[in-house]
Amino acid sequence: MDEITVNKLEKCSENEFVDCIENFNKKRLISLLFSRLSQWPDGRISCLEAIRILGRDKVNLDQLFTRENLGTLVNLAGLVAEEEEIANHCTSVSDPRVIIEAQKCLCNLIYNCSLAQKTCSNNGCVEGILLRLRTYKDPNLPHEIKFFDMRMLFLLTALCAEIRPKVRDQLHGLTYLMEVLDLILKDNVSKNSASGTGRRTFNKGSRRGKSNQGPEVCTAPCLSDEEVDTAVEVLKVLFNLTVNTEKFNLEEEEEAHYLRLVSILHDILLSDTKNPEKRDVLQSHTVDLLTNMPVSSYEELMTPVVKMDEDNPNIFEGMDMEAVHVLLQFLERRVEKTYKTYREPLSPILTTLVECSHAHSTIRKFLKKKVLPPLKDFSQRPEEGTALRNRLVKLMTSPAFDVKELVADFLFVLCKENVTRLIKYTGYGNAAGLLAKRGLMLGGNGDGNYSSDSEDSDTEEYIKMRDKINPVVGCYQERKPNHHLDDLTEEQREYEAMQLVDMMDKLAREGSIRPMRIGEDGKPIAIDHILEMREDLFKNKD
Repeated sequence: MDEITVNKLEKCSENEFVDCIENFNKKRLISLLFSRLSQWPDGRISCLEAIRILGRDKVNLDQLFTRENLGTLVNLAGLVAEEEEIANHCTSVSDPRVIIEAQKCLCNLIYNCSLAQKTCSNNGCVEGILLRLRTYKDPNLPHEIKFFDMRMLFLLTALCAEIRPKVRDQLHGLTYLMEVLDLILKDNVSKNSASGTGRRTFNKGSRRGKSNQGPEVCTAPCLSDEEVDTAVEVLKVLFNLTVNTEKFNLEEEEEAHYLRLVSILHDILLSDTKNPEKRDVLQSHTVDLLTNMPVSSYEELMTPVVKMDEDNPNIFEGMDMEAVHVLLQFLERRVEKTYKTYREPLSPILTTLVECSHAHSTIRKFLKKKVLPPLKDFSQRPEEGTALRNRLVKLMTSPAFDVKELVADFLFVLCKENVTRLIKYTGYGNAAGLLAKRGLMLGGNGDGNYSSDSEDSDTEEYIKMRDKINPVVGCYQERKPNHHLDDLTEEQREYEAMQLVDMMDKLAREGSIRPMRIGEDGKPIAIDHILEMREDLFKNKD
């Protein structure tokens, strides 16, 4: 402790004095721990455990740890940038416990310390992780090392956005990370096949495959908790590397990368897990990553059918749609939870399904068949009931703005952006928000480019009840007699109408309501006086 600090301690308050002494003690402790790391090899794990605990405290870590300290941890974690070092040491770890403890220390420090984030972005740590990815085929490399490698890479790419292009392009991160996911799936299938514990099979064949190679039937992986944990970390890194990247006008090589990645995500969606809760976590991060994919790559969610099976409800138009069905089941589970708590995030899965449906007619038609089946019962409003359509329609008036918009977009796309068809399934009242936003309050079609063939043949029940359905609420309603108005003369009715206009005008002038009419662009616009609505009514009559 220098003279300036000592003088400061003589004049400071009690709290400042205690803080300064605590930092001084921590600094001495950290210096001692790092000196013992090199002097006492047998005590490394204990020293690293203490450093890991100290790294949890977010206060003054930039002053407590130095670049040299961080470099020592990087070396102990086996993350050196020299390729020959990786080849010589990382495939046969001398003491994996030391590597894992050093990785844990780095994870805590990267998360809590800005100095660690900047230092580890530039001291060869990232390059070391990418190089060690090449050794992941080694069965002797512990799972924990792979997991914490990915956790560190996730933290660095999340907290230091400037390194994402370097990891993605210069270090070929997308390619290596896809290989890690592929390796997890293939190793699992191999182990399950050898032990006879393989689960169901699925059609595996890329739509971009060679013409002389048809799809093959593969066994779906059944992932252990460790495999799921590592795969989730990889998915999180891939999300960071692909977020906010250009999705249009891709070069051929970039498009091939995304097609391959979505093909791997297809296999992950069809994977089982030994722990059901882990499967939901795995699917959640898969869906998050799908939101970053260009729409052209979604075709890899479908695979050509090897053998037709009329009893399989997920075979549609010659394509195996099981991965799309898994996405729909994921949506149903999220809607079920949201329906009760409004806490489950719905935006990622809704965004994915909207993009899929908009880009590929086969996916859209399959989802419409599942979500908006032909109407037969008109006794209750569209938002009433427990079917997925009912719950989605109810969410069209959700207080969560993003959910409300995405649900409306999803149903609108399933209806080929046809206003009449949307109103038939949701009722005008529930659809009003979307129609107002798109300038379709007076009817018409959206801007989508859809085929002209009709997919919406009305049921006999709907044709029979069509004229009796109230389009505003979307269900059958008996017309109730209006005894108050029916007994009035025309003069009395006009008087009552003008009374209503006066009351509405008073409310408008007080700012309680804001009168609006439908403009020429189909969108609501504010009016200066309530009588303008009456003028529009006469124009429409003419």
